[in-house]
Amino acid sequence: MKLTIRKKGILPVQKLKELVRYGVIQSDKDYPIEDNQFQPNSIDLRLGKVAYRVRCGFLPENDTVESKIDKLCQHQFSLEDGSVLEPNCTYIIPLLENLNLPTNIQESYSVEGLDDVLVLETESRISARTNPKSTTGRLDIFTRLVTDYSHRFEEIAPGYKGPLYLEVVPKSFPVRVQTGQRLNQIRLRHGNSRLSDNEILRAHVLSPLLFDEHNNPISENDLKVDNGLFMSVDLKGNGEGIIGYRARKNRAVIDLNKINHYSRFDFWEPIYAGKEEYMILEPEAFYIFASKERCRIPDYLAGEMVPYDTGSGELRTHYAGFFDSGFGDAKGGARAVLEVRSHDVPFLIEDGQTFFSMLFEANTSIPEFTYGFDINSNYQGQDLKLSKHFKTDN
Repeated sequence: MKLTIRKKGILPVQKLKELVRYGVIQSDKDYPIEDNQFQPNSIDLRLGKVAYRVRCGFLPENDTVESKIDKLCQHQFSLEDGSVLEPNCTYIIPLLENLNLPTNIQESYSVEGLDDVLVLETESRISARTNPKSTTGRLDIFTRLVTDYSHRFEEIAPGYKGPLYLEVVPKSFPVRVQTGQRLNQIRLRHGNSRLSDNEILRAHVLSPLLFDEHNNPISENDLKVDNGLFMSVDLKGNGEGIIGYRARKNRAVIDLNKINHYSRFDFWEPIYAGKEEYMILEPEAFYIFASKERCRIPDYLAGEMVPYDTGSGELRTHYAGFFDSGFGDAKGGARAVLEVRSHDVPFLIEDGQTFFSMLFEANTSIPEFTYGFDINSNYQGQDLKLSKHFKTDN
């Protein structure tokens, strides 16, 4: 079989399935890749069988991750029956998946049990990028992917062949995790297809990307575009009700297997709309807010939310960042949920303040399915929403 990829962009789900079939993306033999790991533009990655408590995070650069673990490991434990990760402790967890990216623009792959051979032909070399899943960020679990001989987190260079490791640091709550659970996801990229500012404006005119709170498309003239599409924080809401949450000092364990299980007010302090359209963030406290604008990702694009660089270093916004094709399409856009922490000093934020920008990349082809109700996506059409582990009615 010959698979030729000519267009630059993010590989959609149907291409990812072919790459899994022929061993470009591989998995532990005891845990084959499952159909529900596939998202429109990405694959969920799963925690492996063991976790290592280490003294600190690291980048291996000129070494393997395993070698660094040997130097820094304090103890290790099995995840197969589930284990608790304690807040502000650093863990390295080998993932069940590994990569066998093509070294050249034409490479052959053969897999035991398959009669045919895949000849993968591309015009540019394939690289990869990872990001925490939405649920991971909303639980204030800090994660970043590490690979052998890498000097960058989350980025996987063309030609990488080897294991994948996840650094995991729960921040607000202890969490119980188990082999096979999914804290992050991976996208494969053919070349660079990031949209320029002019291309973003043209895309918005053809099929609106941002909507106001009344689900009306925002005027092209009102868009803030500068190396990405800027979005802001909502501290007003409809003038009443909850506009955000602050994590409580609660040492109760959150079991990631328990969906719609926990009372949100046991773990979160609600923040209500007030007369002032601003608030002061406490140092090192963790907050959940929503964007003022509603966002929609067309089926030919994929999005990634990146922090707005204020140059102060005092404010970190959100851990999760991938937005799949079709996000927000259910009712004219969905709000982005923002995970926010102020470092070192109290920090003033105001309603409508710029918080992040959205970058867009083209897909190499339209995904065979998009984000939404057909694949039971948890956050389609969302407003302000905590992770799926919390009940919505109390």
